[in-house]
Amino acid sequence: MTPPEYTPEDRPVAALLAPDILALLDDSPTAVAAETEELHAADLADVTELIPREKVAVLLAALPPQRAADVLEYLDEDLRAEVLEAMSARQAAALVSEMTPDDRADTLEEIEEERAEEILAAIPAEARRETEQLLAYDPDTAGGLMTTEFVSVPASMAIEAALAAVRTIARSGRREAMYQIYVTDETGQLSGVLSLRELLAAPEGAKVGDVAWTEVVTIPAQADREEVARVISNYDLVAVPVVDDAHRVLGVVTVDDVIDAIQEEQTEDVQKLGGMEALDEPYMTVGFWRMVKKRGGWLSFLFLSEMFTASAMGHYAGDVTKVVALALFIPLVMSSGGNSGSQATSLIIRAMAIGEIRLRDWWRVALREIPTGIAMGAGLCILGIARILLWQEIGLYNYGTHYALIAVTVGLALIGIVTWGSLAGSMLPFVMKRLGFDPASASAPFVATLVDVTGLVIFFSVAQIVLNGTLL
Repeated sequence: MTPPEYTPEDRPVAALLAPDILALLDDSPTAVAAETEELHAADLADVTELIPREKVAVLLAALPPQRAADVLEYLDEDLRAEVLEAMSARQAAALVSEMTPDDRADTLEEIEEERAEEILAAIPAEARRETEQLLAYDPDTAGGLMTTEFVSVPASMAIEAALAAVRTIARSGRREAMYQIYVTDETGQLSGVLSLRELLAAPEGAKVGDVAWTEVVTIPAQADREEVARVISNYDLVAVPVVDDAHRVLGVVTVDDVIDAIQEEQTEDVQKLGGMEALDEPYMTVGFWRMVKKRGGWLSFLFLSEMFTASAMGHYAGDVTKVVALALFIPLVMSSGGNSGSQATSLIIRAMAIGEIRLRDWWRVALREIPTGIAMGAGLCILGIARILLWQEIGLYNYGTHYALIAVTVGLALIGIVTWGSLAGSMLPFVMKRLGFDPASASAPFVATLVDVTGLVIFFSVAQIVLNGTLL
């Protein structure tokens, strides 16, 4: 895969610093750490992405291991994988060992499996155990998002002892989730939670269990990342504990990881709504044939589906021949049904994503969409009839002596097609979810194709009823 292009225009601050840091790397690499000490790791990562590829490893080697790991976490995924694969397993292990467990697991998932196993084998035993635990979970679940660096204390511990323990933990190394202190009972189960502020403000002599909140919001390790985002949003949390079946804390999902997950999920949903497979990587880094594969598959499926439209047209060819005016309104009625279906699909997919509706609510949605479709169809019916009558009256087009019946045909067909489009578009995400697929796969183009075929049947069925005995 061709590496992404990073331009100075995208990173003006990094563009100013990159020449100076390059000069330091050539003249005095040992001074790089001190000169960039005040620079945020994200900004230093931007600088790293602008310098020549062969200098990236040199820059990281010039930084303290912890600082280099911080920079590595902010690097573009492809560049990070490229850097780690170019290093020896021992060098790469030294870097990823300094990462937080969740970032370390994410990083190893990005590179070739064989290479990841070599790096994993070279990191310390405790870090390897944590990483293997996280790698066992699906990346899109709470278990895949969580970090194992959290703070917990037994409920029976005195406040003073808990403060001392928390202080010792904070000084001993990185603890990403220091926002909350989780309290466990004698069996190791989660029994409460309190903030660091509440721990500091607790009365002397009290037990941790006496001041902790016992109503703790938790999520299972198998929970989807959308569910994790919903929980954190609903309860205004900065972190949520992940528990096993025995209600023991496995890890903690922090809000920054949820933000990243939400962005990825929304990107995937938008791409699927456009009628294609999710790219799973930045647009500019996707290879040519991979792009064709991601888009061409669905495009071919939609093309084949549209062939049913040609079949339907062929079936009613005789009617079109008898009343040529009907052919003028085929694009009008088909697009109206497709548009109403696309609207309904987009609304339902989004409502599902944010938890407003669930699978069991399908019948409530249907009861809302049917009258909504009828009302919208009636509005288009009035517009369609008015347009035909007006054009006939002022002479813009002559629909023949039976123009009023044609107007009624178009109007009634619009009501039926828009109602059907709304109902079909709203139900399709439920069907996809029930079958185990992502509801976002019920894309707008897919709905439009479905409604096109059925819309033709509705249109000509109405025409046969209204015009039977006159024109047909």
